[in-house]
Amino acid sequence: MNTILSSSSKINVLPGLIISDKDGIYATQNDFITENEIIRSAKALLKKRLTNDNDFFTSPETVKDFLMLEYAAKEHECFVVLFLNNQHKLIKAVEMFNGTIDSASVYPREILKTALQLNAAAVILSHNHPSGITEPSQADKNITVKIKGALNMVDIRTLDHLIIGGVDSFSFAEGGLL
Repeated sequence: MNTILSSSSKINVLPGLIISDKDGIYATQNDFITENEIIRSAKALLKKRLTNDNDFFTSPETVKDFLMLEYAAKEHECFVVLFLNNQHKLIKAVEMFNGTIDSASVYPREILKTALQLNAAAVILSHNHPSGITEPSQADKNITVKIKGALNMVDIRTLDHLIIGGVDSFSFAEGGLL
């Protein structure tokens, strides 16, 4: 049985486990890797799937997993927009706005401008709650309505707004708020 002691401790793994770094995917030469290496590898594999897998956006759970890995541990709010083409394939993921521990200023005009520049047909909105509480605030609901309205005027669909909080997430689409 393998036990993870800390992010820098070594753990036993199967020989030849595939891990990656920012330069690409490779097979480890060691019988041990750190928890941080596993997390870095998971992020790299999810990013690869995000940009290369045609079926990626048919799985909301994979999108949530990717966003949780990227934004759950942030100490400030980050507002991210995933810009998609007509087949819901990712064009580009953009961290558009950053804020404080409990808020971020979000400007629908900037999201619309970027969507038009990228020729996006749809978007998925997302932001994190550093508190870990994924319940949407009234401000979250209001900004979602404003963004959706602005994008609707030029026929760009808003597929979802995901709130990431630690290991949990909230989907506006699944919650009936979109």
